[in-house]
Amino acid sequence: MGADGRERPVAIVRVPATSANVGVGFDCLGIALDLTATFLMAPAERLEIVGCEERFRGEDNLVWQSYLDACGRLGVDPTPLHITILSPIPLSGGLGSSSACVIAGIAGAMALSAGGFDRERALELACAEEGHPDNVAPALLGGLVSSFIDGDVTTSTRMDVADNLRFVAIAPPYEVRTADARRVLPTEVSRDTAVWQMGRLVATVRALETGDATLLGSACQDRLHEPYRAELIPDYDALRTAALDAGACAFMISGSGSTMIAVVDGDEAAARVAEALSATCPGYWLRTLPANTLGTTVEVH
Repeated sequence: MGADGRERPVAIVRVPATSANVGVGFDCLGIALDLTATFLMAPAERLEIVGCEERFRGEDNLVWQSYLDACGRLGVDPTPLHITILSPIPLSGGLGSSSACVIAGIAGAMALSAGGFDRERALELACAEEGHPDNVAPALLGGLVSSFIDGDVTTSTRMDVADNLRFVAIAPPYEVRTADARRVLPTEVSRDTAVWQMGRLVATVRALETGDATLLGSACQDRLHEPYRAELIPDYDALRTAALDAGACAFMISGSGSTMIAVVDGDEAAARVAEALSATCPGYWLRTLPANTLGTTVEVH
């Protein structure tokens, strides 16, 4: 309630974690996972941010900065906010924690304005702010999303992910800097590598849609980025071996790391893989997740 005694609206924004690249889909595929961050935003007398580490509670907070940017693009006057952040997404990198904050700020700006929340416009604003759609598109739309950019226009195609597939995510306590993950990549690839990648990308999308674990295991073998980025993740080889030996059909670096994901057919197999990963690197953050189908949701009370 404000100083004038009037009830102030509260926007409740829920944004799922995401995994970019999905193995062979470098910079074009992303998937939403059923691990949801919740953001509560309400007009206030002054900016106040709670629910996150102290270092993120200032003017440079990504939710707040995204809110300000969205207000500018929407032609809306910003107002100070009380922001509560309730996020289970690890900060070590690879599961879209930053993109969730960007979308929360944009969705909050839209929801608290006269125009209300519009998913397509939110995607346009998020791509303008982030510069690429691989995390923000699945976070907004849910499911498996393929995106490409033509000039200033981003086209995102959403697909459902089969119900039988589980994604066992493990996050080391160390980060892989995005700049380092970009720096290690080759600037050119051979025609053979391009053909290898394209054929397997189409098959990977089909396997994720249909739940064909055998096809996914054959197709999801990247040559564009993972062989290079794996060198930045000391635990990659040991965790990959443990996951595949325990029955995972695929193992991939999530985004640019350091989080990694084993894709598994069914809950029983997922439990075995999770146990194997936990035994290999005890104490690491570990979750078994289905795909998220809803994407971002917004309520105003």
